[in-house]
Amino acid sequence: MLNYKRYRKNPVVDYPERKWPNKEIEKAPVWCSVDLRDGNQALIDPMIVSEKIEFFNYLIKLGFKEIEIGFPAASQIEFDFLRQLIDRRLIPDDVVVQVLTQCREELVERTFESIQGCKQAIVHIYNSTSTLQRDVVFNMNREQIINIAVEGTKMVKKHAQSFPGKIILEYSPESFTGTELDFALDICTAVQEEWGPTKENPMIINLPSTVEMNTPNVYADQIEWMNTHFKNRESIILSVHPHNDRGTGVASAELALLAGADRVEGTLFGNGERTGNVDIMNLAYNMFSQGIDPGLAIEHVNESIEIYERCCKIPIHPRHPYAGKLVFTAFSGSHQDAINKGVKALKERGSEIWQVPYLPIDPSDIGREYEPIVRINSQSGKGGVAFIMDTYFGFKLPKGMHKEFANVIQKVSEQQGEVSPEQIMEKFRQEYLEQKEPIHFRKLRMDDLSGDTETKSQFDTRVAIVYTDAGVEKTFEAVGNGPIDAAKRGLQEELDIDIKILDYEEHALQSGSNSQAAAYIHLLDVESGRVTYGVGVSSNITRASVRAIFSAVNRLELGEHK
Repeated sequence: MLNYKRYRKNPVVDYPERKWPNKEIEKAPVWCSVDLRDGNQALIDPMIVSEKIEFFNYLIKLGFKEIEIGFPAASQIEFDFLRQLIDRRLIPDDVVVQVLTQCREELVERTFESIQGCKQAIVHIYNSTSTLQRDVVFNMNREQIINIAVEGTKMVKKHAQSFPGKIILEYSPESFTGTELDFALDICTAVQEEWGPTKENPMIINLPSTVEMNTPNVYADQIEWMNTHFKNRESIILSVHPHNDRGTGVASAELALLAGADRVEGTLFGNGERTGNVDIMNLAYNMFSQGIDPGLAIEHVNESIEIYERCCKIPIHPRHPYAGKLVFTAFSGSHQDAINKGVKALKERGSEIWQVPYLPIDPSDIGREYEPIVRINSQSGKGGVAFIMDTYFGFKLPKGMHKEFANVIQKVSEQQGEVSPEQIMEKFRQEYLEQKEPIHFRKLRMDDLSGDTETKSQFDTRVAIVYTDAGVEKTFEAVGNGPIDAAKRGLQEELDIDIKILDYEEHALQSGSNSQAAAYIHLLDVESGRVTYGVGVSSNITRASVRAIFSAVNRLELGEHK
């Protein structure tokens, strides 16, 4: 039995005056990518300089204006990487690089050495403030921890005075989620007062969920409490840096935005220590799905996946939100049916607003293939098979035919698992279009009797059909009310069978002068009560219809001997 008594609940915030539950996200935050620092340090095989440069350039292409590039004072690779960015002039004027450093003089000095020649930079200092770390890691009291932060701020301030570019200070009380709120406010305020930010030149106060310790609503309460208690709030850019230890990093970030956060630090697809950082792509696509401009160029998710997987050497999970290979795919029969009907309704109504069951966004809007929305396995239903036939191959199967053909595919899927669209089409050919035994339609001649007063026939059409029966060529003539009725009557007499046409449908398969038509015949064997469909295709709709009758008769014949 799990020894759950070893653990205890983390404290929540007594904050009944919270306002964030009544708010909505209305715009994208300032995004800061920490892929090259927080993300990179969590890789089994960290990126080399050339990979970092490629990743940096791609982050710029996506539209990031703030990018934390590493800890240049702690790593020669990260120092050299930053120098390459600066010396090769790879940092656009509207992009700010962010560098992380601890509050130690030699590290701050080395950090400023790394950014020489940079027009502007965010210098990010931090120290751990949580109750637990103060006790077991640093063995320091509150005043001593505050002093570390203030001294670090003084160091940055001193070096910034002689730096020719613009320096923005960012301060993070690391392990904020495990820090008493009054102490978190005290240490942030002490840093703020030492730095002296203004509305015109604000500083960043970053409140990280370094370790997720509670439900997202508690984090939101913590953020809103800090947001409402800061002095000179207009001089502060309130940032959050959620991790995903409890699997709720995205929710924590979204609720933090409701609670007053202006800025989010995270990584593409959530890479990071332990269970990862907050997934910026997930957040951005969530906003996009609500009709909000995410402020990032995320139209080509496959490109993002390719670069991420190659540089980070981590595969995207097939069920990863928006990016996974299977997230825009339905195997369930009921889901397939709903998607099929939703897509059809969308086309018929000509609506500009995307509304399709089970698909929160149109996959094509983010560069995903539209076709794999429905995939067929043993759990699929009749709607999915019909959707594949329509979407891939243009065959709009009559509703009554959905189950008949789905049963055929079901047997295949039970034997081999997933069935590809090409296999479905091949089975369709075998079962319907190439059903040419025992009788095979060859030629057709049709005469219109409607204006022939000499015959005085009750029928308006005569057909002469050449066919083979078990390879032997035969011919018959018959009359009826139209070519389909005439062909049916002729076959009844020729084969000594009693059949009835229950339904008939047709449609064009392609447009243009060389277009073909598909015809569907629903046929009843009156004596046995068996029913089946036949399908015919031809550039001539009459020939397509006759082929469909022959196809259905052959299927009835095969069914009799099964």
